[in-house]
Amino acid sequence: MPKFPVTEKKEKELLLEMETLGIKESDIEEHFIRCSGHGGQKINKTSTGVYLKHIPTGIEIKYTKERSQGLNRFFARRLLVEKIKEKTGIISKKLQEIQKIRKKKSKKKSKYKKGGISSSLSDIILE
Repeated sequence: MPKFPVTEKKEKELLLEMETLGIKESDIEEHFIRCSGHGGQKINKTSTGVYLKHIPTGIEIKYTKERSQGLNRFFARRLLVEKIKEKTGIISKKLQEIQKIRKKKSKKKSKYKKGGISSSLSDIILE
């Protein structure tokens, strides 16, 4: 029986990552909290938000974006895995993508500074 309301593939990937990093369910303190935002009265009465604390590292995660408690539990654990990877220095796919985008942006900035469009525009304005 699935633990989270996601596909089996996604659940297995998460559990495998948790296992490789040495994250045990017994090391995670989990509380359910009330969310705020859209949803009216229902959202004020149900505790769909998730608060996780990884006891060995002290990392705390609060996730309240989804309306479903099961999805919030899944995404909170995924976020916890990302934070632990970041703390241990393991570069995840998400971090690699962020670094790639930053590199592209810095190349564009340096291209404009070297005398591309910005210098020609400043010449026009000065005249």
